[in-house]
Parts: sequence; structure tokens; C-alpha cells
Amino acid sequence: MSESDIEVLLVGTFGGGGIHHYIENLMIHLPDGVSTTTYDMRSEPNGDGIRWLVTSIVASLVAAVRFPVRRRPDLVHVHSSYAFSFYRAAFYVFVADALWSRPIAFHVHGSSFDTFLETDSRLVRRLQSTVFERCDRIIVLSDYWRRELEPRAEEEKLVVVPNAVDPDRFDPEYDHDPTRLTFVSSLIPRKGVRELIDAVDRLAAAESSDFELSIAGSGPLRESVEALAARYEHVTYHGFVSEREKCRLLSTGDVFVLPSHAEGLPIAMLEGMAGGDAIVSTTVGSIPEVIDDDSGMLVEPGDPEALANAISSLAGDDVRVGQMGRRNRTLVRDRYAWSTVAERIARVYREIAPRTEARTGSERPSAESAPQRRPE
Repeated sequence: MSESDIEVLLVGTFGGGGIHHYIENLMIHLPDGVSTTTYDMRSEPNGDGIRWLVTSIVASLVAAVRFPVRRRPDLVHVHSSYAFSFYRAAFYVFVADALWSRPIAFHVHGSSFDTFLETDSRLVRRLQSTVFERCDRIIVLSDYWRRELEPRAEEEKLVVVPNAVDPDRFDPEYDHDPTRLTFVSSLIPRKGVRELIDAVDRLAAAESSDFELSIAGSGPLRESVEALAARYEHVTYHGFVSEREKCRLLSTGDVFVLPSHAEGLPIAMLEGMAGGDAIVSTTVGSIPEVIDDDSGMLVEPGDPEALANAISSLAGDDVRVGQMGRRNRTLVRDRYAWSTVAERIARVYREIAPRTEARTGSERPSAESAPQRRPE
């Protein structure tokens, strides 16, 4: 690390999951001039039962107690989802602000953060506002999420930086006959798995099944997906797949289907676009800001009939699907590649980091070194 580098502490959870993978990719792609270390707030791997709960709570408390005594960085970048994740992240914000007097970037993840903001609890609303007051920048995934946070946060602190993928990991193929549909995600109700199953049943009953469907993932609805694959020859369930196999499925597909009930800006959808797929998804979160009529089709969440109609409309229309897939591939390379997004994160760091000569002290960045304007 050179003396002019900005030393950033990335605070998140490293037990697997979206925040873990986001931080790992961010560290790989940040440009020269930014050095990073990480701090694990501790989130034990998914489990259940009293023993797992107690173990998770104790691990989180130990991590919190140890945090204030570590060496101070130049800047703290805290990653948070909603509910308990937010309450835990709040502690790290308060320490970085009150004890370290370091600038803070707060990164909002989580599909249901909008619902979390609508809480009836005055105490929770006050905590939300206080956390945002202590931060120098609040990173959100899209204009939708900026609008959601504006009632709680100062407008000039909000900066839009979308999720990102590495398009070079995908090698798209186009124009298959029959049309290849792909669903790669967790097999949970929020991802619209039940609606997908219902839509496939409807299309089969209408003898409209001019497509092949590949499903990959794991979760509580696995048995329902296995039963779907057993009913129809044109449906294949691959189980939980490796990263390499996921990239292959998306690259050899034509249409990526994600009928979610709630999303931030789904990385799975961006990966489908990187794989050259048209998109069938829902009008939730940031999705309508990315997908238009030239990229795919959107339906209301929880509507299997509309989902079946969208699938039927695209299946077999090779020209239209191919045009959508090629456009999506280009869109990801231009706007949602890690090389682009990591530079935007670095720009946020440079705006709020203390000047080089002040880094050994305890002063926060001055108005001159951290201008209060909305970043581009």
C-alpha cells in the first residue's frame, strides 16, 4: 500500500450470501489507489434451532466487542440488508462515527428494505434516520431505492450505484429451437417458484410447451420443482449447481425467468443478461428500470396466468428473443460490468475520504474535501 492509497474497511457478513459475494467481487475490481481490509460482523451459515440461534447471537456480540479496538482505517464502508442486519450494522456506523470520527459509506442491500422503511415503529424510524445522519454517503441500487430512502436521508448523501456482474464469465449462444428457458435462484416463495410451476402447468394444459425449461437452485420448494420435472419431459431440474455450471446454463439459455415478489436489483437477472438471455420478470424493485420492451417482458408479481402468457409470447419467437438477448448482453457490458461499477464506488470513496495530510488525525473530511453534492 502506498502512502497515497485510501485505506477502506469493508464491514459485512462473510458466511455466504449476497453481501459476502458482493464484497469479494468489489475487492477484486477496485482500481489502484484503494486498499481494502474486511471486518466480519459474523453471520453463521444458515441453520435452525435454539443452538444455532444462540451460537449466531454470541458470534455477533463477540465481533461487535472486538471492533472498536482495531486500527482505524481512512474510511468505513458498511454493507447492510434490512431488519436485524440493519440493527447490527447500526452499531458499526455509530462506532466509526463517534469513536473513530471516520467517514462512512452505507450500502443498502436487501429485497425488502422498502417494506422495512414503512415500519409503524417510531423507535425504528428514528434509528433509521439517525444511522443515515451519521453516514457521509448512502449507496443505493437504483433511482427507485433513492426515492424510497429520501424521506429518511438527506438527498445529497444518496448516490446510485447498481449491482454488477463479470460479463467475461459468460459465453452466450443464441437462437435455439425449441426456446430454452432458465431459472437459476433460490427455491423459495419470494422468487416466484410457485407461480413458475403454475405457469408451466397452465401451458402444458393448453398444449403450449414449445420450450425447454432448466431449473437450478436449492431451497424449501425443491420437492415441488422435482415433481414438476417428473411431470414434464421438457422440464429439467439440475439441483444446486456450481458457479461454472450456472454460467453454462445461462449462456446456453434464451430466456431467463425470475417471477420474484420482491427484489433489490437482482444479480441473477444481470447474470442472465450477461449470458445473452431475454428476461421474463416482475415489476418489483429496480427491475423496471433495467428491463423494457426491448429487453424482455414484465408481469405483476403473483400472477401465474400473466407469467404463462409472457413465456408463451416469447417461446418460439427466435428473432425477437435473439434481439433481446443481444441487447441485454451489450447493456450489461456497458452499465453493469464490475469494471465500471467498482470505479463508481471508488469515486464515492475519493469524495468523502479525508485528505492525505489529515489521515493520521481524527478529523472527518472538510466541506472542501467532501463536497455536499449529488454524485453523478
